[in-house]
Amino acid sequence: MKLIQRIGYYLGGFSIGLIILAFFLNGKKVSCDYGPDARVLKNINSKVIKYNDDTINDSIAIRYVLKKGDINFSKSETRQKPCGIYVIEGDYNEKEIILTVENCDSTATVTNVKTVW
Repeated sequence: MKLIQRIGYYLGGFSIGLIILAFFLNGKKVSCDYGPDARVLKNINSKVIKYNDDTINDSIAIRYVLKKGDINFSKSETRQKPCGIYVIEGDYNEKEIILTVENCDSTATVTNVKTVW
């Protein structure tokens, strides 16, 4: 069997496998959260999110930053007991928003919201 035939058989089987996977995974909630930012944000968003009295005013912006923000690990205290503290930065309506979130076992509490113009 020539090399070109082997490549043809390989590509044919590979494409059939991709089509079968597309049918099996179609419509399912499959995510690829492998980076440290994505894993922590997914963990925070899977919990009950509580707000302090002074942070509840802008809850739409807070939810957006919790979904699309970036975690600043150099300012965060991730190994603090019993709850890790994370600093999450993101943009919403041309404003930079910096959140401080206390991530406990069953809840995540937004303790501080800072808006930078």
